Amino acid sequence: MQKIILFIVLNMFITFSYSQENAELPPLDPAYEGVHGMALFSHSSTIYASHLPLYHKPHNVQLIYKLSIKDFALLQMVRGADLVTIKPKKFNLQRLMRGEKMIITADVYSGHFERDGMLVYENIELDFSKQLYVREMTDLAKSSKKQQYDMIELRKSNRIYVHRITEQPSFDHILHIDLEAGCLTNFNTTVPVPKEPELLYKFINCGTIKPLYFETEDFVKSAH
Repeated sequence: MQKIILFIVLNMFITFSYSQENAELPPLDPAYEGVHGMALFSHSSTIYASHLPLYHKPHNVQLIYKLSIKDFALLQMVRGADLVTIKPKKFNLQRLMRGEKMIITADVYSGHFERDGMLVYENIELDFSKQLYVREMTDLAKSSKKQQYDMIELRKSNRIYVHRITEQPSFDHILHIDLEAGCLTNFNTTVPVPKEPELLYKFINCGTIKPLYFETEDFVKSAH
């Protein structure tokens, strides 16, 4: 009897899981159709794409994807440049917001494609293989001196930190940190409540920090 009950429960679970995986998603919102510029950055042999957000729809989304890249020349370009951006062909951003895997055709620029960047690759196919982060910029916190970052775990000790954009004025900031480079977790300070420079000194060898992207122009008062 117990075996029969177990079989029934297991069958119900498999049926439910299958129906969830194959459930039809709601229709895409056509308002998210557009040219969604992105910044490319790398760590090791991996390229990541970060949507260039704005305050207004359809661009009011912070989004980071891992790309599957076999083009070594593109990897070298991203590794060596201060800024690489892409101008994709029109597509619906909700597909990436849902976590879909998709191929996106885009032009690749050294620099910002809207700010005198130089076109390097035209109509290149980019494989968006894994969503790492998504945040719709709704109900934003008021602008303040208090900054908040979200953490993306990669592998081992590697992390990506993403600033949560607030109301104007604010900024978009992404950085990579290796947290296992001789970081001390126990240490003494000269007083119970030390000055900030003393604490910072204690963490000076904590890890390797790599700035990935920093943008302010789109998030100041003049932004629209």
